[in-house]
Amino acid sequence: MSVKPKKRSQLRLFVGKHYFVTRRYMKWILGKERYAKKISLDPLGHTISSHNTPLLRELKNVDMWMQHNKVINLKIALEQLNGIVLQPGETFSYWKLIGKPTKRKGYQEGMVLFYGDFKAGVGGGLCQCSNLIYWITLHTSLTITERHRHSYDVFPDARRTQPFGSGATCAYNYLDLQIRNDTEVPYQLCLYMDANDLIGEWRAMNPESYTYEVYERDHRITLEAWGGYVRHNIIHRKKYNSQHELIDDQFITENHAIMMYQPLLKEPEQDIEMENNA
Repeated sequence: MSVKPKKRSQLRLFVGKHYFVTRRYMKWILGKERYAKKISLDPLGHTISSHNTPLLRELKNVDMWMQHNKVINLKIALEQLNGIVLQPGETFSYWKLIGKPTKRKGYQEGMVLFYGDFKAGVGGGLCQCSNLIYWITLHTSLTITERHRHSYDVFPDARRTQPFGSGATCAYNYLDLQIRNDTEVPYQLCLYMDANDLIGEWRAMNPESYTYEVYERDHRITLEAWGGYVRHNIIHRKKYNSQHELIDDQFITENHAIMMYQPLLKEPEQDIEMENNA
């Protein structure tokens, strides 16, 4: 697949954003989905999937005040997300629960990825939470109905613990993360922070019948005819039964991201950290 940067005018960006935002509002109002909205601070009995990501990272050319403001933004968002109960048949919507990040609500300017670069924006850094939720959901029997991949690979890799492209970008409200509970039991999303990490768990009333292993295939970097590099891979997951017997190998998604730095082509296997813990 060939990928090339798209140049759009400020007018095109403004009109396009407002069109998609309005379309999302209409879908929330007129759509048939039943959205989760009940919060319980009493955790359900079984941890199904959990993961944590560091709150503060030193990124090239990024002032640390953006990272500290990100932590403030995450604390505010977690008040709307922590403890949400996803009943059978209900859909979790990241933005419907959080709402629009505004200064009035206390959100600060953090780092926002924007067409292969970054800038300061109110509510910046909330992608770290959507990335985490997406990752732990891949290790459950819940159904991801909407997820958006990152179109640009902005920062050089360091100490990656997850496959490239295993996050979920977000932008209010048109780039959403939505998850439906097609099982027969309620699930609960628990999110909190300690001194160093953002921590997420999916919990349920009963233990899962299956376990999952997420991995990548066909990871490669290509030099495109227009002169830039593009990174590709395919995300799969293995599904095991309670006897840890492999019963399925499922395609999850395919990623293509324009690289905004020169790749180390002679060292493609160096350790990498997830690009969107920013």
